[in-house]
Amino acid sequence: MTAPATIHVRPYQPADHAEVMALAPRLAEWVASWRDPAAVLTAVHGWIQDSLDALRQPGHAVYLAVDGQAIVGVVTVTERAHFTGQVDAYVGELAVRPGMERRGIATQLMNAAETWAAHQGLPFLTLETGAANQPARRLYQALGYREEDIRLTKPIPPRKPNTTQAGQDQATI
Repeated sequence: MTAPATIHVRPYQPADHAEVMALAPRLAEWVASWRDPAAVLTAVHGWIQDSLDALRQPGHAVYLAVDGQAIVGVVTVTERAHFTGQVDAYVGELAVRPGMERRGIATQLMNAAETWAAHQGLPFLTLETGAANQPARRLYQALGYREEDIRLTKPIPPRKPNTTQAGQDQATI
């Protein structure tokens, strides 16, 4: 899919802060239904703010998709150690303004992140997304990304702990 000619990607600048933060609710979509929506929204605002604050340090970048004067997308990328110790590039957040989907904007932003990673000499670009986020998963697959890790979640009902004579809680196993 080709992006409209008016969309271009550029680095974040401090004057962009409010428009970038306005994209945060997009990251709260497609989250598992058992998660608290208010807590999710608070977390995603924090993720973006942390990424913006980290720009003062080496190994971090934020790119924006701009249509005219309007910011229509954001991607954050940083260096992150894999559990093997290898340092890879990592996309923390990717969001496109509602109504601007399926125009190639996310692809342009991911291309910017990949270019940044290549210039940093990093061998891989990794990211995480929700299992239910099928639109994002289809995009990443189309861009050549492969699943590497799977997180499994099971709800555990509260149980009354057993109390020992010393007054310490001990789980029954």
